[in-house]
Amino acid sequence: MTALRQKLIRLIEASGPISVSEYMAACLFDPQDGYYTSREPFGASGDFITAPEISQMFGELLAVWTWSAWSANGKPVPSILAEIGPGRGTLMADMLRTLGHLDPSFVTLTRVAMIEASPRLTEIQRGKLEAGRARPTWYRDISDLPDLPLVIVGNELFDALPVRQFVKTPRGWRERMVALDDQGQLSFAAGMNGLDEALLPADAADAPDGAIVELAPAREALMDMIAARIAKRGGAGIFIDYGHLQPGTGDTLQAMRAHQFDDVLANPGEADLTSHVDFAALAAVARARGLETRLMTQGDFLVGMGLLERAGALGANCDAATRERLEGAVHRLAGPDAMGTLFKVLMIMPEGTALPPDIATD
Repeated sequence: MTALRQKLIRLIEASGPISVSEYMAACLFDPQDGYYTSREPFGASGDFITAPEISQMFGELLAVWTWSAWSANGKPVPSILAEIGPGRGTLMADMLRTLGHLDPSFVTLTRVAMIEASPRLTEIQRGKLEAGRARPTWYRDISDLPDLPLVIVGNELFDALPVRQFVKTPRGWRERMVALDDQGQLSFAAGMNGLDEALLPADAADAPDGAIVELAPAREALMDMIAARIAKRGGAGIFIDYGHLQPGTGDTLQAMRAHQFDDVLANPGEADLTSHVDFAALAAVARARGLETRLMTQGDFLVGMGLLERAGALGANCDAATRERLEGAVHRLAGPDAMGTLFKVLMIMPEGTALPPDIATD
């Protein structure tokens, strides 16, 4: 039994069931035993591999996008290039290296900001980034950023923010809770809190008992903060995560441990908990701030930004093994049966801002 599991059982024994969102927040961010505060989750030795760890090409293409966004906003000086939820700093390292070649003035004129709440991850990022020409500044929260034009990148950010779940019961929609079963073990239960049915997706009207609906007020609040800054001072944002383009019913809460799916309640604090991102909801928040939005799959975005051409250039003078590795990376990042369709891309920008890639989108 994990230390956090024992802690949660004692909490529920003393105070009663907790919501799924409270459970998810504790599992990921408990100060002593939370997943992101106590473990190294990234890479082959961790529990999952993110796109920047698969290939440098991911960061290179995002660097081109961020430079394009800065240029489309008139190359404001001073301005901020920020990454929120930067993991080990791999993505920003690849971006800054590419930007240094693409336009050295961008790196010297733009303030680089890393928005990271974890002291442990902050130190890892410092070790990777502080030796470069661009000296990042670290912030714990987006509200701490200077009030300047902002180009912001978030990769696998929103999926880790807690969601609320509601379950259909004979008494109507009730908040899904984490409680204790007859053996004193963690289990799901329907709580007393109801749900305003105006918040339900269209396909929930005829949902059977047991159906699940997920709402993510924490994600929408963060998007609203980001969108408000861009609406006020200019800039753009790009957010890449796995999820769906249209809302609907379904339980997408999942746990990942040692690169395998795990029972959500089995190993709190020792497994990554995520749920699918409702990109339509996030886009609606940005549009409410007067911004334009674009939605597409990760595969369409990367191919549109030149993934195939970049892989060809990297492999042109390499041996067969290297070319095969590059082909594998392209497939993992953009293949329709890999990350290419599961992961989606949301861009937000002021009205009339033209940003790459130049492809038709939904």
